[in-house]
This record gives sequence, C-alpha cells and structure tokens, in this order.
Amino acid sequence: MTILAAFDAAVAAHPERPAIIDGKGRSVSFAHLHARAGFLADTWARRGIGPGDRVLIAMGVTPDLYAALAALWRLGAVAVLPEPAMGLKGVKTALAAAEVKAWIGAGVLRLLPLLVPRLRGVTRLSLGAGAVSAPPSPDWPDDHPALMSFTSGSTGRAKAILRSHRFLAAQNRAVGPLLASDRPEVDLVAFPVFVLANLGSGVPSVLPNWPLRRPDRADPKAIRAHIAQHGVTRLLLPPVLAEALADAPLPASVTTVFTGGGPVFPDVVERLIAHNPALRIMAVYGSTEAEPIAELEVSALSPADRARIDGGEGLLAGPPVSAVRVRIVDDEILVAGEHVVETYVDPADNAATKTRDADGTVWHRTGDGGRFDAAGRLWLLGRTQGRIEGLWPFAIEDAARSWPGVRRAALCPLDGKACLAIEGDTARLADWQAAAAALGVATVVALTSIPLDRRHRSKVDYARLATVVSASAA
Repeated sequence: MTILAAFDAAVAAHPERPAIIDGKGRSVSFAHLHARAGFLADTWARRGIGPGDRVLIAMGVTPDLYAALAALWRLGAVAVLPEPAMGLKGVKTALAAAEVKAWIGAGVLRLLPLLVPRLRGVTRLSLGAGAVSAPPSPDWPDDHPALMSFTSGSTGRAKAILRSHRFLAAQNRAVGPLLASDRPEVDLVAFPVFVLANLGSGVPSVLPNWPLRRPDRADPKAIRAHIAQHGVTRLLLPPVLAEALADAPLPASVTTVFTGGGPVFPDVVERLIAHNPALRIMAVYGSTEAEPIAELEVSALSPADRARIDGGEGLLAGPPVSAVRVRIVDDEILVAGEHVVETYVDPADNAATKTRDADGTVWHRTGDGGRFDAAGRLWLLGRTQGRIEGLWPFAIEDAARSWPGVRRAALCPLDGKACLAIEGDTARLADWQAAAAALGVATVVALTSIPLDRRHRSKVDYARLATVVSASAA
C-alpha cells in the first residue's frame, strides 16, 4: 500500500482526529489535511503540474509541507527536498541535480530567487487558502518516482536520491513494527519520515516547537511544556534532544522515547531513567540510504552489555529489523532490502558505496564499522575512515564517556597518531590521560566544545574536529 493509499484509509477511519499539531499548537485534522491536499492538487494541476514533473519544496516543517507532498503525489509529480542542514548550498545542489518545473516557497523562503538566480525563471506554485473534497488518490505504478532527497554531504559531496512510491511504501513497512502500539498514541516527531508513517497509520503527530536546524539550541522547559499541552505519549528525537531532556522528569504522559540520527550513549539513557524510571527508550540505527537498520531497547541494557561498552568494545545497536539484510565485510556494515537505496541519481556516485551479488542483490556500504555478537546483535564501531592505529572511534569514545567528568569524547588524528579530544571537567585531565593510555591512546586534548554535525547536532563532525585539535596543539 502506498503512503497516499494509507493516508486515504486513515482519513476515512479517523476524519476528525488531529493529524498534525504544529509548533505553535495549531491542530489540523486528518479530513482537513486531506482536503487541503486536494485543493493544492487541483490548483497546481491548473498550473500544468502533472506526472513526472519535479517540484522543489522550500518551506519549513508545517502541516502545509505534508499537504504539499500529498498534493504532488496525487498529481504524479516528484517532490524535490533540499537537505535543510546545507542551507542555501542545499537548494543550489538540488537545482543542479533536478530539472525542476516549478517550486514552492513559504514564509521568508519565498525570497529565495533574490539569492538563487536560477529560480527566477521557474514557476512558483502558490499555497493559497482553500480545501476541497478529493477522490481517492490515483494508483501510480510502484516504480513511479515520488521524492528526491539528498545525503547530508558530511563525509563528501551530497548525493541525490530518487525514491519511488514502492520504496516509500517499503520504508513505511520497515518503520511500522517500530511504531506499532496497542494503545492510542500522540507522537512528538522531529523526523519527517515518521510523520509520513503516522499519516498512514492514523497516529497524531506533534511537530517541534524548536528550530529544526539547531536542535542543540532548543529550550528543554519549552519542550516539556509542549509535550504536556498536547498529551504527548512518545518522543521521536535526535540524541542531542534526548540528552537535553535528561536532567529533569518528563510529563507523566510520556511512556517511550525513540531516538536516532546519532549514537545513543548509555550515560544519557541512565540520566533519563533516573528521572523517569518507567520510561522505555528505543535506539534506532539507520542512514539516509537505509532507514531503519537495527533497533535496541537501550533502557533494558544488561550490566554485562554496559560493561562491554565501558570496556571499549563498541556501541550496541541491537538486532537488525526484519525488513533488512545485514552482513559484515572487512569490518564494514553492508545492508540490502526493499527500503535500501540501490542507486543514486548520478550513477558515478555508486562506485564507492554499492556492490552487487551474482544474484543481482545490491548491497549498500554504510561506511560504518561493525560486528555481530553471539546473539546476532549488531555492534557499532564508528566510521571505517575514522579508524586510527587500529582503534575504532566508538570503542574509545563510548568507553571515555564512562569516565568521571567527561561530557563528550571523540577520537581523531593528530600528527598521524590517535588523539582523544574530551569535552568536560578539565580538572580530571590527568585521570583521562591515564585511562586513555590503557586503551592505547597516548594523547588527550581537552576542548571547550567538540563540533557536531549540521543535520541533527548528535554526531561528531570529525573533519572540523581535526582542524580544532591541530590548532589547539600548535
């Protein structure tokens, strides 16, 4: 079942149920969102938008974003979504990759043509007010293109990915078991893919009340108030926000936290549990090309597992989800499945990350080091390109977070040797040096702040870190 068909079914079953509640508390029902999408589809059809047309979307995460996606998919058009973390560069990258017929701009982003001359000759589609009763969505072929998105470019050039309706449906099926529940739920969702899943399953989605591009600047008190106001039962957040919420109790309505987009460290989990003893915390491992790959209830980590993490054996990601195949080749995690991207828009991008078996199966090379334990659970070791002198980043970093006074740690090169950068209480530096030496790291550098990735602010930006460490050692 396509996302559109699932959305139609959810509208029929729960027309008056809130579909999306925005960051300002405004609620849009399933029926209204469906009618809004119908109005936009009718309006844009009269502007000549039809099957296969590519339309750039430049707008914030609002109910209208999802109405626009549904409208474009009703028309058989392709939504082109620039990578938000790349800012203006992301828009230019998207325009270079896609011959767009039109674009949608909302708010201040309507002024984009002033900064991106290429948009000046492209039709802008209006988001005017209106709603119409729409018939069931067309049944487009499975391989019909639906969405173009982009990798973050954090480890190289950003790559364009074209997803079909079949792919999005497969991703929904892979996500479904993670979100399945036998009770009514209200989700606070920071990841757009899970909003799409909820639109198909009839679960209300509460949108963030913080700037999505800077979750590290979010106000925990404001988030807690947002949760309480809307009776949120589950949180789907990047680790940086899970950490921000770890130092005080959550509203009593919250039963579960799903987190991913970066490593989920046991010390953060322990802080959350200390204030919320009954809280269930699920870590989801995946990538832009394969989401999800594995899941783990980290709130139930055994003492033995925690000891292995603290001892430098890596970070436990849990068993792979049923929809994906995983294997380890030369210490690297490879994945295959219906929701795993088999090719980039530019075939030249495939050489470094795609391999094909004799039976035609395409495997995606994640670039992540890993291993399986005797129970078939996946352990993460860090990026393969981040291995230094035989030491894996996560093995060292996860162990270091268990040391007194350490807030964040990252392994990086310094003059070709392994160096451990630590953010925390510098009065502990001598203790850190002794503990690092026991793990095979001779040099420890104390930093005020370890730079984080642009997308979720939850992973170390190793390229920037290397520059910072070199400068501090000079």
